[in-house]
Amino acid sequence: MTTSAADEEMLKFYALSARCYITKPIDFSQVAKLVRWIKDWWLVVVTVPK
Repeated sequence: MTTSAADEEMLKFYALSARCYITKPIDFSQVAKLVRWIKDWWLVVVTVPK
């Protein structure tokens, strides 16, 4: 998670095999909402092999 939305940054991280690029909101309540969404995504939605 980063505050940068620069294309160069995104390209660099995707070239390093990042799974996604998330730009951190400035407002704390939005950050908290995003963190809950990420938690739900990885712990509820995503299926991984055991």
